[in-house]
Amino acid sequence: MVAAAEQLAGPSIETLEAMLDVTYTWGYQETRAKLRDLYDKAVRAQWISDDVLPWNTNVDLEHPMGPEQLMPLFGSDIYNKMTEKERKKLNIETFSWTLSQFMHGEQGALLATAQLVDSVRDLDSKLYAASQVVDEARHVDVYNRYVHSKVGFSYPVNPHLKTLLDMILKDSRWDMKFLGMQIMVEGLALAAFGMIRNNTQEPLLRELTAYVMGDEARHVAFGVLSLRDFYKEQPDSVKREREDFVYEAARLMRDRFLFQEVWEKQGLPAKECMDIALHNQGQVMFRQMLFAKIVPAIKKMDLLSDRQRQRFTELGILQFENWADPFADAEKSPVGAVSARF
Repeated sequence: MVAAAEQLAGPSIETLEAMLDVTYTWGYQETRAKLRDLYDKAVRAQWISDDVLPWNTNVDLEHPMGPEQLMPLFGSDIYNKMTEKERKKLNIETFSWTLSQFMHGEQGALLATAQLVDSVRDLDSKLYAASQVVDEARHVDVYNRYVHSKVGFSYPVNPHLKTLLDMILKDSRWDMKFLGMQIMVEGLALAAFGMIRNNTQEPLLRELTAYVMGDEARHVAFGVLSLRDFYKEQPDSVKREREDFVYEAARLMRDRFLFQEVWEKQGLPAKECMDIALHNQGQVMFRQMLFAKIVPAIKKMDLLSDRQRQRFTELGILQFENWADPFADAEKSPVGAVSARF
């Protein structure tokens, strides 16, 4: 399995050219109370994976990691013709692919948040962003450890995810990094982790996901808090450009969950399998729920115009506009109650 996965991998090192302003902040006495509170929460909520996670758990890869109905090919002729052994193998492959993409996304978050430390203009934002860098490093570490020590192999970054990460990292504007990473990528991750936490019976993954979710809720709240007033003061031309970016990011994230690399590795008809996954009812519901945290956050930032509402309707995600936004969730969540919260 490892050798086959390695054949899919691209270069182990890649360098991007990115423009970024570096901003000193000399006004040490100037504070933003809510951001300071969020930073204090982050400091108190730090965790060490060796201390809190049961890494000695024996992970049974042949046991389904979620309901069979969520398998992307479930109910199709291709799936129905598979033997039980083939289905179990496919389950392992899709499981590894999914966790691999989370691992890659966390590395993108690590790089983007490090850029925010440089570019944000107030001290409390710099301090919080620095705490998030620590969070993201820990997330990369725990997913890397789980994927390679428990699953045994990984997948390369999906092209749609890579495109979105590159867009965020190359953009020189601080608000676009917040919008792309803190709202879109982290918001999607928060919702995805919640569904995994609720559906998996694997104890180590459940605990790992719960701890990561505690961090992610604060990360999205950081984005909402930083952008909600900023966009309300911007001209329509600026908000229109940000709405276009949000829509493009949403489309890329939807298309990312079609498992193309799995079908190709398994020798299945990739285009047909991607079409099945796109229309599979369990997967449709899963992809829609990924936006449960994003849409209310977008609305709170005044980026949900009639034009955007129409596009969100076409994506099947507008129904989440009145759901609780992540900033509200983070404000009411007590520090240190990770497992109880989720």
